[in-house]
Amino acid sequence: MIKVGIIGATGYAGAELVRLLSGHPEAEIIWYGSRSYVDQNFTDIYRNMFAIVEGKCLDDNLPKLAREADVIFTATPQGYLASVLTEEILSQTKIVDLSADYRIKDVHIYEKWYGIEHKSPQFIPEAVYGLCEINREQVKKARLVANPGCYTTCSILTAYPLVKEGLIDPQTLIIDAKSGTSGAGRGAKVANLFCEVNENIKAYGVATHRHTPEIEEQLGYAADQEITVSFTPHLVPMNRGILATEYASLKKVTLPDGSVDYPSTEMVRAAYEKYYGDETFIRLMAPGVCPETRWVEGSNFVDIGFVIDERTHRVVMMGALDNLVKGAAGQAVQNMNLLFGLDEAEGLRLAPVFP
Repeated sequence: MIKVGIIGATGYAGAELVRLLSGHPEAEIIWYGSRSYVDQNFTDIYRNMFAIVEGKCLDDNLPKLAREADVIFTATPQGYLASVLTEEILSQTKIVDLSADYRIKDVHIYEKWYGIEHKSPQFIPEAVYGLCEINREQVKKARLVANPGCYTTCSILTAYPLVKEGLIDPQTLIIDAKSGTSGAGRGAKVANLFCEVNENIKAYGVATHRHTPEIEEQLGYAADQEITVSFTPHLVPMNRGILATEYASLKKVTLPDGSVDYPSTEMVRAAYEKYYGDETFIRLMAPGVCPETRWVEGSNFVDIGFVIDERTHRVVMMGALDNLVKGAAGQAVQNMNLLFGLDEAEGLRLAPVFP
């Protein structure tokens, strides 16, 4: 059995890790880390796990946990892991970090967008960006995995094949994304109260959202050039879900008959099939079907669809996922499975919940 420790077990992402791992046949949770609830039963905080999980919440003593656990999930605020990670800890255990501390390779960009000093930049070069469908082989050999964020996972996967194949101009990419309120975390904030969120939709972090450089960096690797995207997130009154609608100009390409023109629907579909046709957790929608958050809720699936706008020579790409599963905890478990040579889908074969 893989001995698992979770730091930040009582946040939404941490609790989702507990839910998923409690049913994982190869994993045993030995540490429910939570500064706020030390010595309290985990099930007193999350009663959905009553009679399923046994264990009290412990502190966040990472050096001690590293000596006991095979893998540690850190579902913690930005800056926590960077402030405590040492070579000694990494030499004893593997870490899957759900924060942004090791996602961005340029430490100056991280510090600019997150507004904090990075305390352990020496570990950034070795950290593997844990987007399994793209970096699967690198994850298998890692000891530090930077688990991608929810907006970024959806935004990157939705556009990646078309950027990689050169079918769109990545400099024209516009990402309009919506998220449920659980993406903001479990902390009490006036802006997230029911009366503030219900019957409302709003944009936030316009032109300043800190997931922007993460999206640009990863799609830049696919494009083999630095790119700049326009990313605008929105908060919608639902518990879970991300829907990203992305727009980009198509690039003229050489068609099979030798002529030069904009890519056809068949060529775009073929690009998605090339990269995702064999992927367990990416479902390509049938022509004319648009992804919806309700059809991925509670699952590790990403649903992706597209429509070509022949009038404007643009493509509209759409992706939907559950921000707490594929956008956080589910992807983290997927990374753990890769780290330990397990079936990538182990513990994640969950059908979406509806209604």
